[in-house]
Amino acid sequence: MRGVAVAAIALTSVLSMAACAKDSGGSTGSGSTSSAAGGCKLADKPPAPAAASSSSSASEKVDGKALKVGLAYDIGGRGDASFNDSAAAGLDKAKADFGFTDVKELTAAPNEAEDAKQTRLRQLASEGYNPIIAVGFAYAESLKTVAPEFANTKFALVDGTVEGAANVTPLLFAEEQGSFLAGVIAAYQSKACHVGFIGGVKIPLIQKFDAGYEQGAKAAAPDIKIEKKYLTPAGDFTGFQDPTKGQEAAKGQIEAGADVLYHAAGASGKGVFSAAKAANVKAIGVDSDQYNQATVADSKDVIVSSMLKRVDVAVYDFVRAAAKNDLASLPKVFDLKVDGVGYATSGGKIDDNLKAVLEGYKAQIISGAIKVSDQPSS
Repeated sequence: MRGVAVAAIALTSVLSMAACAKDSGGSTGSGSTSSAAGGCKLADKPPAPAAASSSSSASEKVDGKALKVGLAYDIGGRGDASFNDSAAAGLDKAKADFGFTDVKELTAAPNEAEDAKQTRLRQLASEGYNPIIAVGFAYAESLKTVAPEFANTKFALVDGTVEGAANVTPLLFAEEQGSFLAGVIAAYQSKACHVGFIGGVKIPLIQKFDAGYEQGAKAAAPDIKIEKKYLTPAGDFTGFQDPTKGQEAAKGQIEAGADVLYHAAGASGKGVFSAAKAANVKAIGVDSDQYNQATVADSKDVIVSSMLKRVDVAVYDFVRAAAKNDLASLPKVFDLKVDGVGYATSGGKIDDNLKAVLEGYKAQIISGAIKVSDQPSS
């Protein structure tokens, strides 16, 4: 979905969009339309983006053989089919490309005490791992204490910042921008014009997913109905690793009439997919391309797309920058402009017509014509 190939798809498909119908049955012409089989009355399609000039600056070879890389996962760890697995993918690619072999991975426990996080980070730093990536904002408080103790160690914090700690690089994302596109996908895929959002924990980070999804769905279909459910309140992080709760929340939204569900719930999303599969409705994954995740393979046929939060890109780029001693080259926010967020097309549910629509909205967000809020309306 990147570069010239995407631009070519958008340009070649825009002329035929009037003749194409969306997956849920209906979008004809250039204005607002309804599906003959139900579906949403869709807003006017955004204009096709101009062809992007491909800046294929071949990246120079980076020698990272001397690196010892530490990674402290959030709860769920490698194998969560979501956020942590995306970080793991970035680490694996960096290891293959830059030649280092010494890697240590440690994982947080649910609702663990703060000193457990500090111990985990100190263990990595005292054993000489440098750089060290902390996956998740929950490490912010611990890094305030630990990072100054190891001033020569390069730390990165996914989804958070540590004020005053010069050796902590924030890796931040525009989740609301990628979730806007997930909302557009949901509107185009829904036959009932009724969709759902399931968040793991009601915290500002997850509310960014909620906000973008709602805005994107309503931009594409102003009359769409949206169900919302958070599995646990702020402070109770078990909402990110409770597939049973995810399944029950999804069942409730399906019973209310939603036929496309988007989750930002970590490993709890496995339950969302199971409920969608059982009810034969559609689902949108998060963080990784969940259609290709082995741990949710039983439900892959209902996964129409995933909002890609490119933690893998951020982790890879951070390790690369650390190897080059050039951390200042990293973007302040991994957004649509730098492909820090996006959408997956695995499974063939996103046809050329919908790709053109998505690329049109994406171009408007990048240009600033559409401002995506990070605060949900309710």
